Amino acid sequence: MAKMQLKTITYKHSGVHIDLAQKLIDSLKPEIQKTNRPGVLSSIGGFGALFELNLKKYKNPILVSSTDGVGTKLKLSIQFQNYKTIGQDLVAMNVNDILTLGAEPLFFLDYFATSKLHLKRDRDILLGIAKGCKIAGSALIGGETAEMPGLYRNQDYDLAGFTVGVVEKNKIIDGKKIRSGHQLIGLASSGLHSNGFSLVRKVLSQKDLSKWKTQLLTPTKIYVPVVLPLLKKFPIHGMAHITGGGLTDNIPRVLPKGLHLHIDDTAWPMPAIFKMLQHKAHLSQKEMFRTFNCGIGYVLIVPKHAVNAILKALQSKKQKAWVIGEVQHA
Repeated sequence: MAKMQLKTITYKHSGVHIDLAQKLIDSLKPEIQKTNRPGVLSSIGGFGALFELNLKKYKNPILVSSTDGVGTKLKLSIQFQNYKTIGQDLVAMNVNDILTLGAEPLFFLDYFATSKLHLKRDRDILLGIAKGCKIAGSALIGGETAEMPGLYRNQDYDLAGFTVGVVEKNKIIDGKKIRSGHQLIGLASSGLHSNGFSLVRKVLSQKDLSKWKTQLLTPTKIYVPVVLPLLKKFPIHGMAHITGGGLTDNIPRVLPKGLHLHIDDTAWPMPAIFKMLQHKAHLSQKEMFRTFNCGIGYVLIVPKHAVNAILKALQSKKQKAWVIGEVQHA
């Protein structure tokens, strides 16, 4: 009787393509290396990433970290098969957060998970992350690419990021110096950035999504190259990254007890995409300010005497900005 030959079932047969994952990473290494900065001691591919902090540059360095994702903006990326900018969104959501404490981003790691690897799509996504890191001056020193059939469906994928920055202990911006009368300078956003997309997808028809897709997929602005130089020249006592919770929920996070905000909603022009969303969802102005950035992606809280000089410096960087309100006693 002939012996029955058993069929070999490899990892590839189960839907995980190790060789393709390695090919993807190898193709990206030249672009990833362009994000390197002083302190990077290792290359992509190891079990861990090494970064040496230059202790001669700082008297009392404090490390600042953040982790975040992109949210359901990913669904529009998938729907319109537009993957080149979503990586910048991921970097921005992290580095803009640590910037609020006065921190300079040092390095970044990403986590990319999908049902099945697609070389062109995945390369576009990861190149976007590398581009975002270059804008932020942050080294992309590691990450994880995970292929998980059965957990994700069809074209679905997810992104998460993690960043570490540094700030001198005596230069941490924690809001403690904010006083009544200080002014709010709002820096223009590039669009919706990366929040509010669950509502966007609920209220907009497929026709409207297609009509506004360019504006909807515009990547989150990275404020690091604009704001970091200001911190060396001007008294900036508080900063807020306007993400989920909008203007009214994010700025109070940095205010001392006993103070509140007065925001002048006529101080800047609300971009058309926000007006359209307000109309479609029948939202009050209060609800708009709690949901979207409404055209203001980052806020500086500064003494009144410094306002004009800061606005002039921002203008020289081609960053649109307006005085949008002030801090008052509660």
